[in-house]
Amino acid sequence: MAGEGDSEPGKSFKLLGFLDVKNVPCARESVLYGSLGSLVMGLGHFLATSRVRRSCDVAVGGFICTMLGYWSYCRYNLAQQRIRQRMIKEGMKNRILFEGSYLDPEKEQTGSERSDS
Repeated sequence: MAGEGDSEPGKSFKLLGFLDVKNVPCARESVLYGSLGSLVMGLGHFLATSRVRRSCDVAVGGFICTMLGYWSYCRYNLAQQRIRQRMIKEGMKNRILFEGSYLDPEKEQTGSERSDS
C-alpha cells in the first residue's frame, strides 16, 4: 500500500503530534534555535558543575526558553511585516485608483509648486 505511510516525501513533519513544522511560520527556526540553546546551556552547565541530571534539566529549560523566546520574536516581526505589506498594497491600490484625478496628492503638489515659482 504505497502512499499510505507517514514517511511520504513532501509530507509535513509534526512535532509532538500538533505543531506542523513545515507549514507553521517560525516553527522550524524556533525548534532549531531551541535545540541549539538547549545544547549550549546543558553543556555549559555540565562543564561548570559536572552534574549530569541537573544539566539535563537545564538543557530542557534552555530549550523551552529559547524556543518560546525566538517564537515570540519571529511572530512579532512577521506581524510587523504583514502590516507593512498591507499598507503598501493599500497605497498601491489608491495610487492606481487616484492617479490622474483631482484627488491625486502628487498632482496637487506639482500644481502648487508651479504656481509658487
